[in-house]
Amino acid sequence: MKNFTSVIRLSLSLFSSLLLVTSCQNNEEIEVKELSPLSNYTMEPIEGQYVVVLKENMSGKYATQKYSERIVSLKKDYLARFSTIKLTSEKIKQTYGYGVSGFAAQLDKEQLQSLKQDDRVKSIEQDYTITLNPDLSIQKGKPGGGGGSTLPAEITPWGISRVGGGLSGIGKTAWIIDTGIDLTHPDLNVDVARSKSFLGGIDANNPNDGNGHGTHVAGTVAAIDNTIGVIGVAAGAKVVAVRVLDSRGSGSYSGVIAGVEYVSANGQAGDAANMSLGGPVSSALNDAVIKASANVKFALAAGNESDDANNHSPASANGTNIYTVSAMDKYDVFAYFSNYGTSVDFCAPGVSIQSLWKGGGMNTISGTSMAAPHVCGLLLLGPVHSSGNVSGDPDGNADPIAHY
Repeated sequence: MKNFTSVIRLSLSLFSSLLLVTSCQNNEEIEVKELSPLSNYTMEPIEGQYVVVLKENMSGKYATQKYSERIVSLKKDYLARFSTIKLTSEKIKQTYGYGVSGFAAQLDKEQLQSLKQDDRVKSIEQDYTITLNPDLSIQKGKPGGGGGSTLPAEITPWGISRVGGGLSGIGKTAWIIDTGIDLTHPDLNVDVARSKSFLGGIDANNPNDGNGHGTHVAGTVAAIDNTIGVIGVAAGAKVVAVRVLDSRGSGSYSGVIAGVEYVSANGQAGDAANMSLGGPVSSALNDAVIKASANVKFALAAGNESDDANNHSPASANGTNIYTVSAMDKYDVFAYFSNYGTSVDFCAPGVSIQSLWKGGGMNTISGTSMAAPHVCGLLLLGPVHSSGNVSGDPDGNADPIAHY
């Protein structure tokens, strides 16, 4: 949202050139554009795979069906609509119809050319595989602890105190769009039934965290006040794992969009979602977040490139219920790695943040990935206020420090 202005990221963020196809007027063929590389992060195009967004709003179709049933119905609908290009069910990798309408699919050159000339198509984006850079995301500390019996006595991390957290979040729900969550972590209240993976292969039906990043995020949002581990901002709130990144921190734009769509379909007023991930600007991803924010509030990591957050998605998505978050240290000094700019709404603790880890453990890491969940937790508790301003903001407009 930028406060006063209405208009995808693992602090892990990955950026490279992005092939973007946008709709033209007067029935012209859709134009193909390329964005310039933004950093040294690894990001590979998925050969022959594209995110196709339709002009028609499908949010009202099959609206009485449950999520899983509706996805099947929408997929059949799209197959029928584009039967002339011989699109098959196996080629459609993700189906959308809540925030954005369309699909991600493997397309040959003839099918792509046909869709570029199809007046029903709004935009087409090359799908990419995004891969986290572990040297950036895990900056400090090592995993520790292996279960409830080995976790230390409960501590209140400095970031939780700085934002006025550690309050009861019982009865609230946070959606963690990330690497999954340790489903059996003794310091988390995980909603396993609604947790879901949008990965393929062996991880297709497994929302459990094989990386640790998502569990760390979830702990900052909502670790239980139970004498062990840490306490979260909104302690004891339910956390739902929306797994879009695998154990290596790899995923796809199409999968991340599907994860946002899942939150859009199942989230309720009062819920909050956290996205500590991202990449180059994607209109499809930004649109999905904006539409989903009609019911669910979103906390977005600004990114770790020391760059303008407007150059990245979903950090550049703006709306009434969307909050992009930069990072600071315990001295209220802007973190050297944090992105900045007009998209940023709040600054929050993001340096040497203690939280939970996969395997029932704990870890201390840094990044805007750690800052965003502080705000996500605050969103569960009510309106986010501020307590002072960060110093050293590169854009010269000091971000307000998030507080209960």
